[in-house]
Amino acid sequence: MGSDYRPAADHASGTPYFMLALALIGIIDASYDSYAIYTNQLLWCPPPIDGCNIVASSPYARVFGVPVGYLGIVFYLCMFGLAALLAFDPSSRGLRLGVLLYAALGVSFSIYFMYVQLTFIHAFCIYCLVSGALTLFLLFTAMWHFRATRIEQIRWSENVGKT
Repeated sequence: MGSDYRPAADHASGTPYFMLALALIGIIDASYDSYAIYTNQLLWCPPPIDGCNIVASSPYARVFGVPVGYLGIVFYLCMFGLAALLAFDPSSRGLRLGVLLYAALGVSFSIYFMYVQLTFIHAFCIYCLVSGALTLFLLFTAMWHFRATRIEQIRWSENVGKT
């Protein structure tokens, strides 16, 4: 009852660093795709998922003329910046909410692009699948961090009221 042990709060300070790592992997993933598109090279696509070039050359691979890979780089760079800020101030309500909403936006776009690959293109790109998994992990991590730091703030405010 009087214990100050907070396992979730103890690990919450490390979640921004995990988000930094996920965002860095996303930057590398989207950069490879973007570089191949920029230089008109074929993407290396490991079997059994060999639809990378079909997806990359489809009309759905661009949004308003901008390759989706470029948008991925922007998304992951912004997520990296948000996670870096969160590492400096893990309890900031605005940053925690911003990371959560931005990750949710990324997952929404990933779901849409997966739907397009499945329904219209009938092929899958491994780099898109990796990106979708990364955004999902970013969302779960952001949700966990938001909840863990929220619980920590509630407990802190309850203890302040007792003194």
